Amino acid sequence: MTDTAGTRRNTGDIETQRVALVLLDQFSMIAFTSTIEPIRIANRVLGRDFYDWKTYSLDGAPVTASNGCKLSVDGSVSELQDADITLICAGVDVERVSLPRDLGVTLRRLNARGRTYGAICTGSYVLARYHLLDGRRCTIHWENIRSFREEFPDIDISADLFAIDRNCITCAGGMAALDMMLRVIAIQHGAYLAHEVAEVALYQNMRSGESAQRHDLESRTGISNVKILDAIRIMDLHIEDPLSCQQLAMTVNLSPRQLERLFRRHFDCTPGQYYLKLRLETARDLLRRTNRAVLDVAIACGFASTSHFTKCYRERYGCTPTEERQSYFWAQGPRKAAARQVVAV
Repeated sequence: MTDTAGTRRNTGDIETQRVALVLLDQFSMIAFTSTIEPIRIANRVLGRDFYDWKTYSLDGAPVTASNGCKLSVDGSVSELQDADITLICAGVDVERVSLPRDLGVTLRRLNARGRTYGAICTGSYVLARYHLLDGRRCTIHWENIRSFREEFPDIDISADLFAIDRNCITCAGGMAALDMMLRVIAIQHGAYLAHEVAEVALYQNMRSGESAQRHDLESRTGISNVKILDAIRIMDLHIEDPLSCQQLAMTVNLSPRQLERLFRRHFDCTPGQYYLKLRLETARDLLRRTNRAVLDVAIACGFASTSHFTKCYRERYGCTPTEERQSYFWAQGPRKAAARQVVAV
């Protein structure tokens, strides 16, 4: 991974970095502010405006964040002509946003000029649709990683907190945006300034890009038994090709009976029931985040037939996979229910 973070420009006697943030509907407010605040504080510590930022929406109209707050912007993406760093800030349901061709053209032009471009939170999905992540290592919020891999199998997506690959920078969102921007500041001004900015922000532990997005499995489950944690990790790695209870038990050096006793003690279910729950949760995520056919989702989650998948899904969620997808789109309103526009640039 190569650290680059934009080129400096001279404006009079002051070097400036022009940062453009493209806000999509339902963008993550915490990720957005975690991007802006570090460079605002850096300006304050430096005693001059090294960083200058502007916000853009697809049409120049105010944009509503996922928390319901509406934000006015400086212009539309058609007015975005040049910037040293351009970041796509997205949030929930980014897969269903209709993207204009001119945004892709602009990003490609900036890339050709050697400018830095990237994404915050789920913005990597947008870059992928414009083919701007081809040959790049990138990241996205952990909730979107599995569906992203299904949609873009050839892209090198990681579960890292943030990724910097040449002039492409991406982060998982939330506070990860703060870590990424502190890294950008460190690249451009040195670690001392980055630490000073972090102190002003009362941010005590600056994290590296390779840091994990999620808490470890022990913290998430509240369980410390190594055998059962290993079994869950193996289940998660074999969603598409489920292992039998006997195979699971062998991989953690237990008998099937011992493994079943552990799962009943900690989860009040059998290993098979827990495994099925994980597979159905994955299926639900794919139904909501992708346009893949129900049969494709079934196969991706280890079901041999649509009928078996539908039966299991109805028993767990009280509806069929098709009904799940339709009701989810309906709940999001007409804008979300519209089919995703395919972008070719």
